[in-house]
Amino acid sequence: MNFLIGISISLAGAILVLFIPWIGVGALHLYSLFGIVIPYLAILIFLGGIIVRVIDWGRSPVPFRIPTTTGQQWSFPWIKHSRIENPKSTWGVIIRMALEVLCFRSLFRNVRLEYRRVENLPKVVFEWEKWLWMAAIAFHYSFLVIFIRHFRFFTDPVPSIIKMIEKLDGFFQAGVLPVAGLTIPGIYVTDMLLLAAVTYLLIRRLYISQVRYVSLPSDYFPLFLILGIGTTGILMRYIVRVDITKVKELALGLFKFQPHVPDGIGVIFFIHLFFVCVLIAYIPFSKICHMAGIFLSPTRNLSNNSRFVRHVNPWDNKPAWEYPGMVHTYEEYEDEFRELMVEAGLPVEKMPEKKEEEKSEG
Repeated sequence: MNFLIGISISLAGAILVLFIPWIGVGALHLYSLFGIVIPYLAILIFLGGIIVRVIDWGRSPVPFRIPTTTGQQWSFPWIKHSRIENPKSTWGVIIRMALEVLCFRSLFRNVRLEYRRVENLPKVVFEWEKWLWMAAIAFHYSFLVIFIRHFRFFTDPVPSIIKMIEKLDGFFQAGVLPVAGLTIPGIYVTDMLLLAAVTYLLIRRLYISQVRYVSLPSDYFPLFLILGIGTTGILMRYIVRVDITKVKELALGLFKFQPHVPDGIGVIFFIHLFFVCVLIAYIPFSKICHMAGIFLSPTRNLSNNSRFVRHVNPWDNKPAWEYPGMVHTYEEYEDEFRELMVEAGLPVEKMPEKKEEEKSEG
């Protein structure tokens, strides 16, 4: 039932995101609010939130080397060293991070543990999560290509590199496609891949019991937002046509800080734009912020050179005022949690005062 509550809250939030611009633009005609104010506000929230989180991560102490390793550490010359999985140098870390960011190497190696019955006997089975890796690759690279393609709205003239990406993405199209007497644009591959990948990720989160158990509303909500972005984008391109010239005029005005909302842009565009703005503003407060956090993760960005480089905790044997709040002695720890330790049956060096009084009275 918990997952039903979580997905219901997320779906209700996505539906609310749909109706706000529908009513705000379609009924109340708040074009400047949804076409100028909200996009600028979303960008400010995104930039401010990312900066705050990165600074907070950067200030977090990392006194020890804690890289996650899955290969042989460097030791003797006759023992083969895993240079990427257990790097001992900065170059090894750079290669490892590049493979992680560009190829999702750790996700590619991921396995799922399942409890099955084989020939009426219980057995633990490890299954390679290849479909999850493929869906993640398809989703992220499709999103990247779509993001780059949209730069044609912010540039005049359109750079040749963007035109080339559009041609490669739309290699299925030969100009236009006639369907049922109508002329519709050709299909972009990334449009379909994005929706297929997000749909798979959502179904997987609902279908696999272990994933469903740990899923929160914050896990479902961005998936619904991305589905809303993709669906409204496809509707604008293939079904509910909008004036691309006026959309580009609005985008160029926003980019040049000379905002102006032209007349005649359909409501469907403002719904699409509002979905994008909500996602942009939501990123710093969600798990999607891993796009920045992965570069500050000590389990990834540190080399494993503890065998030949001595690492000393910077606040060991230092005055407490140099590292306030970093040193917490056992005596201070026991003073803080003594009663809870006694209740849990853990040994303590000094009994609580009440316990000592009761013991003396007895």
